[in-house]
Amino acid sequence: MPRMIARSRHEDHRASTPLELFFDLCFVVAVAQAGARLVHALAEGHVGAGLAGYAVVFFAIWWAWMNFTWFASAYDTDDPLYRVVTLVQITGVLVLAAGVPRAFDDGDFTIAVIGYIVMRLALTSQWLRAAASSRDAAERRVCLRYAAGLVVCQLGWIAMLFVPESSHVWLFPLLALAELSVPLLAERDHTTSWHPRHIAERYGLFTLIVLGETVSAATIAVQEALDEHDELGDLLPLAAGGLLIVFAAWWIYFAVPIHDHLRSNRQAFAWGYGHYVVLASAAAIGAGLEVAIEQAVGKAHVSAVAAAAAVTVPAALFLLTVWLLHARHFKRGPVQQLTLPVSAGLILLCTFAGRVGVPLAGVVAGLTVAVALALSRA
Repeated sequence: MPRMIARSRHEDHRASTPLELFFDLCFVVAVAQAGARLVHALAEGHVGAGLAGYAVVFFAIWWAWMNFTWFASAYDTDDPLYRVVTLVQITGVLVLAAGVPRAFDDGDFTIAVIGYIVMRLALTSQWLRAAASSRDAAERRVCLRYAAGLVVCQLGWIAMLFVPESSHVWLFPLLALAELSVPLLAERDHTTSWHPRHIAERYGLFTLIVLGETVSAATIAVQEALDEHDELGDLLPLAAGGLLIVFAAWWIYFAVPIHDHLRSNRQAFAWGYGHYVVLASAAAIGAGLEVAIEQAVGKAHVSAVAAAAAVTVPAALFLLTVWLLHARHFKRGPVQQLTLPVSAGLILLCTFAGRVGVPLAGVVAGLTVAVALALSRA
């Protein structure tokens, strides 16, 4: 078996591989499933249950992507064995996606856990291969800790299937915290050789995929509404406002390069974990646009204010989290620092405009980009 040698953190021209891009694209199915279930819940007025189910399901999707991405940044050998094992992980992702509706609607995680077992068997073998290949004792310990952490956490998820569903309320957060602690414990005295530019690019590409899914979901919703109701006058402002929000989200996220800020595990892990909110809110914008469109044509059983909130709340959360994670590190002076937080607040206020809330939020998002550009050139 060929050795799995850690890649250098200072490697020049490190970029995402076609296999990594293929891995990311397979997550589109899972993200789309989570968004569709959120739309159904919000459109029926089940806000609390919908948001809780979405938070749980999206965590499962995001964490599966995280596990692979950070490992690949340090140990992507791209040899035949690595490729085959990664394809097995992709199979697990598709099984996870198939289990999203049951997990969201019924709290039945059986299929999702099976998908995780497939992914975890593959990833654990990768960590064990890296440990066996390493000639550095500290690096070997880190790899073995990761492998052990994956197995222990997975046993916890399997055990969850056999306890009363009422206990999931406290057991899921506990297991999620255990998952989040694995990288912190594994790398407490030795850091894997993840590549800052590569990690930044990987997160950026996944953000693009999620924003693309948002555009796709909203476009299909507009098309279906037009086919059934032919109410172009009501839908055009919503579509325009939604596009402005998504375009602004793209512009703001990619306005500054973040890789130079990712100098240590402490900075990189906080940034990486914070992307749960970035990615979940970006995907929720698309779901919210679907709800707003359905409300405009009388299909959603919610008020115009509630429908607007389905868009404005995740949009504001996206802007605020992007500012907190990396935009603020590049701002000079209080005016620049306050641009995104103030914009997030104004977008939230647009909620109370009801049916014109989404178009107004789009205008605010567009103006935010214009103001940020003007301030950066001043």
